[in-house]
Parts: sequence; structure tokens; C-alpha cells
Amino acid sequence: MKKNRTPWSRRWLSAALVLPVLLGGNSLFLIPDVSAASQPGTKSGKPDKLQLEYLDRGLVSASRPDGIFLSWRLLAGEVTGYGNQGLTGPDFYVYRDGVKIAEVKDSTNFLDSSGTTKSVYTVSAVTRGIESDRSKPSVPWSSNYYDLKLKKPDDGVTPAGESYTYAANDVSVGDVDGDGRYEYFVKWEPSNSKDVSQVGYTGKTYIDCYTWEGNLLYRIDLGVNIRSGAHYTQFMVYDFDGDGKAEMMFKTAPGTKIIRYNASGNIVSENYITLLPEDKKAGYSNEDDYRLSSEDYYDHIVNMFMNWHAQEEVISGQWPATLEESFGIDPKYSYPLSRRDAESLADYFMDTYAPARSDRNKLRAFEGFIVKGPEYLSVFEGATGRELETIRYKPGREDDGLRWGDYAMSRIEPGNRVDRFLATVAYLDGKQPYAVFARGYYTRSTLASYSWDGKHLKEYWYVDSGWTPMTNPFNDGPHGRDGTDPEFGTLTTQGAHSLSTSDVDGDGKHEIVYGSATIDHDGTLLYSSMDVMPPNSAIPGQTARLGHGDAMHVTDIDPNRPGLEIFMVHEGGSYAPYGYSLRDAATGEVIYGGYTGKDTGRGMIGDIDPSIPGMETWAVSLMTADGKTLSSRMPGTNMNIKWAADMTTQIVNGSLDSIPTIDDFKRGTLLRAEGTRTNNHTKGTPAIVADLFGDWREELVVRTADSSALRIYLSTEITNRKMYTLMHDPQYRAEIARQNTSYNQPAYTGFYLASDTDWSKVPVPSYWTPGLTTVLQAQLEGYAAAGELGGPLLKQLDNAYRQALHHMEKGSAHQALHFLNRMLILLEQTKKPDQLSPAAKLNLSQSVSALVDEWESRND
Repeated sequence: MKKNRTPWSRRWLSAALVLPVLLGGNSLFLIPDVSAASQPGTKSGKPDKLQLEYLDRGLVSASRPDGIFLSWRLLAGEVTGYGNQGLTGPDFYVYRDGVKIAEVKDSTNFLDSSGTTKSVYTVSAVTRGIESDRSKPSVPWSSNYYDLKLKKPDDGVTPAGESYTYAANDVSVGDVDGDGRYEYFVKWEPSNSKDVSQVGYTGKTYIDCYTWEGNLLYRIDLGVNIRSGAHYTQFMVYDFDGDGKAEMMFKTAPGTKIIRYNASGNIVSENYITLLPEDKKAGYSNEDDYRLSSEDYYDHIVNMFMNWHAQEEVISGQWPATLEESFGIDPKYSYPLSRRDAESLADYFMDTYAPARSDRNKLRAFEGFIVKGPEYLSVFEGATGRELETIRYKPGREDDGLRWGDYAMSRIEPGNRVDRFLATVAYLDGKQPYAVFARGYYTRSTLASYSWDGKHLKEYWYVDSGWTPMTNPFNDGPHGRDGTDPEFGTLTTQGAHSLSTSDVDGDGKHEIVYGSATIDHDGTLLYSSMDVMPPNSAIPGQTARLGHGDAMHVTDIDPNRPGLEIFMVHEGGSYAPYGYSLRDAATGEVIYGGYTGKDTGRGMIGDIDPSIPGMETWAVSLMTADGKTLSSRMPGTNMNIKWAADMTTQIVNGSLDSIPTIDDFKRGTLLRAEGTRTNNHTKGTPAIVADLFGDWREELVVRTADSSALRIYLSTEITNRKMYTLMHDPQYRAEIARQNTSYNQPAYTGFYLASDTDWSKVPVPSYWTPGLTTVLQAQLEGYAAAGELGGPLLKQLDNAYRQALHHMEKGSAHQALHFLNRMLILLEQTKKPDQLSPAAKLNLSQSVSALVDEWESRND
């Protein structure tokens, strides 16, 4: 039974809430709830509320033909109410070259018609005439994009002698140093990357971490024992432990190595991950290579056949006692099989039985897969790449896919269903972020969630459908069949090529939308959606799963009905009740949908026509949010983006070698990203689409055609919509971390956000941001390096700050506060030869005042 509680995602605004929040006496500080100590604590020392990351003002400027466009963030904690065109909060002063040129009230962007690319801009928040929070300076880009330089890995050659090159692929972001700006994590994919169903060797996968300036901090070489492709590596970047700095988690194996670089781009260290003690004792090493050649695979089959008698399912009588019975031939051999007999059966299996099932079963050419060896989950420090912990990946593969159904269908595909991986971030308890890693969705389906406390991963819950029972692993149909687990058995075949994080039931905690099923925040099964098959289907009248699909979108699609919705396409063809469906996210019940009788592979949503209420959906036709058909003409389905000033939805088009574009259904092409490319073959997905800086709109990030840079495009349309950064919506932020998973899907807010948004219903999260001490330390160092803080004052402030930290660590809050107040006095009573710029004084005073307020609460 669910507890009745007020969710963080539904704190509605009141138009009367227009007063600023007073913190630290007379100081107006606009960063909300910056520390655990300012809130009722928990046993972990963290506040009993939602943790979101500290973000700075995010000021960005870019040249337009008619001037310089500026854009910056409104933080969720600054929101005070709502109006007709958006949320209310502080006004903003805009400065050019130190001179105030404008006051902006109704938005967080501005066009300076007198500015040039040599101008230097800052903005500051203003509440009741009191100025605060001066931004970092911004020098305009020469156009509407910025190139973040990359260091491309060297080309390679496979054991089969095939050459391959590298291209920048998926991107994620996280703040690794606590300064409120994102660093960029780039996955490099080789030109011979494979789908899990495709045979052949691949090059290695790499993940880099870059600063905004293009400095490569480190590269993680996943090694030869992690195959390259969209289904294999999902990397989660987030501040999991609440220290104000992001970590990274993903699946690793022996041979995974961290390579660190200095400021000159030279390698300074190379370190392998730590193998588990039991694996080292068993003889595994970081020099191992588990990739199968065709000869290795033949030996693998022979050994599997020699041990057929010992298979658990053979012993229990679930599977045939002999391989001859499995293949439908006369009995010939005695068991256990000798190697000679096993080789004879392997020859028959590979040369006769398999090709008879499908002419695509060319098992003599099977190579490049990894079906043995340790599998790990590793946590890396975001700033350095240092390995923090490595544990066993759960669950392990168990075998090469035999139990997973990889030999059962007409197309025999070892290493396929067993190696379907997904991952996301979720606020499962409504407060802290958890990592969720999943394996399998066609047959056996599993999910494991973990918390990270800075030292150790701790399993939060584990979901496992159990194996899908088969009477013959070499000839059966395991799809759509319940697993053996009594609670999670119906999870099988419901998963998609991605997953979503969303508070679908309004209890303030995230659920995991696993395709056509949903796992509740506590790891129980919320529902698994099924429906009756229509008359013209393969099995009319029977109840069947909605089933697997390639695309899924979760948000408030129809604002005229309560709660959130899920729009999904389905692959089951004549064995699925729908080719596309819109479901109630809380119950899984279908609101509308259509039977197609085929694999419906693409589908998308968005507010593409502002004259029609709600978001439109499309898969086989363009439809309204409530299911009325509008047209057979449909926009693209690769990726959507919030780009336009009026909050309508645009589509990112372009795949393979075509030029990416941003297209509006009514206005046509808004951007041609010349000289760039999308990723993932015909899927045509950008490196990332996210609200990375500036106002609430999303940036488009694509690779240059030669992968020498990430090209980051900024929308420079003037908007009068005032909205907090989307990164302060917990669903959206978690979904951005998830976006690189398998078939990249857009990120959505946990509420209705479109051209006709009712601003009174936009939720503002109640949250805290960790890492204020990190912010203050970075400010002190940054202003000193820039010459804005110097003289005796610098040493005095540094000494007072160190003393404050020392006493707080000892538990003496009274003494710690004494030294923080000393810092405030020093900032107010400067004298020659002290150096202190107005911006440094303003921002340092704010940060210290906030820390005083925080530590006073702790002392209480």
C-alpha cells in the first residue's frame, strides 16, 4: 500500500508568492537550500529532501546579424510565482564591459544591438532593487555554435585484419569539480561497432572527460572484453553521493584501463581497474582477451555439448535428455558425450541443423563475441577518472545466451538477448539519486538499483523475471512467455530499447518505466500492460503483452486528463495488440492505440501545432493528444528538441552522411548544422540534446564530420517565456543522464511543458544542492587567479576559511561560525593594498553568508 504524501513534483505555485527568500540576515542569497545542515537531517547527514546539483548562472552570448544575443539560467529556487508568460522571480541587470545596459524582467535572454564579439558581458539577479549573484563573464561566440575540441583515438585493426576508425558518439554531462558548470563525457565508437545480433570483431570503446575549454582530463579504455555497440555500454554520470561532484558508472571487465592526461595533453598515468580477489585467484588478469574466433566458438559448442548431461534443465527433465532429441534426429550417442561425439554433433548443428532453420545462421563464421570472463560494475571519480569501486555485475550472463533464448528461434544468435543492457538514474526514494542497471528484455528481464555513499555501492533492490521456461532450447518460442518468478514473471518481452524514469503515480518517487511494464519505486511490479488481441491478428481473442518496442516517451502529453502518459511503439506485429499506444502512466491502461500487424519501429511526440491543445503523437499518422487523427503527413522521429521561443517542439533530422537539421512542422527548417553529423546509423541521433546552459531551451550537440570537435548549437530566438532551467526538474535531469542508453530517446519534464502551458500548474521542486564549500573554495581560487582578489586580504580570507573548516570538522560549530563571520567583516572592511573587485565582493559575501546560515542551522 502506498503512503499518502505530498510529492516534490507537485508543489504548485501561488500568484501571491512574490517575496524573495531572506537568508543570512540582510543578505539576499538566491541559491536554494545549499547544504544538508540547513534542513532536517537524516542518519546520513543529508537533508530529508530532493538533492539536485548546484548550477551557476550559465550565461552564454552569441553573435547574430543584428547584435549579440545573451541567455542565462533562472534557478528553480529563485521562482516566486507565475504570470501570463511564465514564472516570476528576480529581475536581471545586464552589463557590457562593466557598464549596466539593461534590466530584464520577463525572461532570461536579451539582444544587445550595440554589442560586438569583443564585448564582455555579465548578468546579476536583482530583487527589490538589491543586486546579487554576479555571473561569470561571457565573451560572445562569433556565431550560434561553439566547437569543443576533441582528441580522437588512433585507428585500429581487428584480429581478423579489418581496419577501423573512430567517431565521437554519445555524450553525457556532469559537474566534476563543483563549480556549477558541466564537463562533457564523450563515448568514442569504432567504425565496426555492432548490434548484438551482428557477427564480427569490434574495436574498443573509449569514454573521455573534457572541460568546456577542450582539455582532456582522462580517457577510460574499456578494453577488448567489452564489445562496442549501442547495446553494450550505457554510462551514467551523476553526483550520486551528494558531495557536489559527479561520478560515472558503467559495466567493465578485465582490461578496462584509466588513462590520465596533463594540461599539455600528455599521458601521465595508466591504471587498470581492480579485479575482484576471487577472480585473481582463479587466474583472470587484465591482459586476458575473451573474444571468440570462429575456431574458439566451435570449441565452445563442443564443450557445451560434452556437458549437456549436466545442464540443470536436462537433469530436471525440462529439456531433452539428448541433443539428438533436441535436433529432431535419431538417437546415436551415449552420454556424457566423448569429445569425438560432441564434435560430430557440433558439425551437424553448425552445418545442417542451423542453416535449415534460417539461411542467416552461418555459425562457422561466428566470431568477435564475448561469452565468458568476469563482468563488473565500476564507479569512477568524475574529476580524475580514478576507480572508486568495482563489484560483480548483477546478474552475470550465466551462459552464451542458451537459457536466454538465443538458440531457440529460427535465427540462432548467441550473445544476443543475453547482452541487452539498459541503465538510468532515478530518485527512487524521492531524495537521492540511484543508479539502475538492467540486463535483458526479450526473455529474462532484470534490473538492479544501487546507491553510492562515496565509498561503496549498496544494492537497493533487485528485480528478476526468472528464466522463460523452454521445452527445447534449440527449437522453441520464448518471447511473450512468463518468467518463473511469481511476481516479476510478466516482465518478460515488455522492455524497450531504452527506459524512462518518472514519478508515474504522484507519490514523489521515481518509477522505472520498463517499456510496456513499470517497476514501482520500491522495486515491486506496478503493472505489466496487456490487452486482448483483435480479430485480424494471429491469435484473436487471446490476451497478450503490449510488448517490446524501439521508441518510448513519458511525460504529461494530454494536460486535459490527470497524470502522465506513455506513448510507445511496439514490435510484436501480428502477435501484439497494438503497433502504437498511448497509456496511462499510473495504471498502464491503454487510452488509445492502433493494431498494425507489423513491427512499428518509430514514433515521436511533441507540441508541433500550437493551435491544437496538448502534444501531438505520431507513428503511422499524426494524432492529437486525445487520439484524433490529424494527417498522414508526419514529422521525423529521430529526436525532438525544445528550440523555439514559443515552447513548441522541433525535430532533429538527418542520419548517416546527411546534414543534421532542426525542423519546425509549421515554419520549416530553422537550422542546418553544416559540417556535422548525427550518430547511430539510421537512428540519426545527436550526441546529446539537453538544456546545458542559458535559458530553458535545449542545446543541440553534434559531432563535426571529422570528429575533431563537438559542435554545440544555441537557439538565439528571443523568447518572452520565463522558466527555470530544465535541469532542475528531477525527471528531466535523470532522463538526460539516461539519454545515451541504447536507442537514444528524448528527455522530458515530469509535467506538461508546451506552448499552451498553464503556468499555475508548473511544479517547482523543493530541493537542496550539495557542495557549497566547494563553490566558495573555487570562488576564492578563481578570483585570486583572475587578479580580482589579492594583497593581504587574500591570505586573511584563506586563513579564516581554513580555520572555519577545521573547527567544523572537529564539531565546534561556534568557533567555525566565528571565522566565517570574520570573513564577512574582512570583505566589508577592505583597505589598501587589498585587491577586491565588486563582483568578487558580491559573490564571496553571498557564499559566506549562505554558509553562515547553513552552519547556524546545524548548531541549532
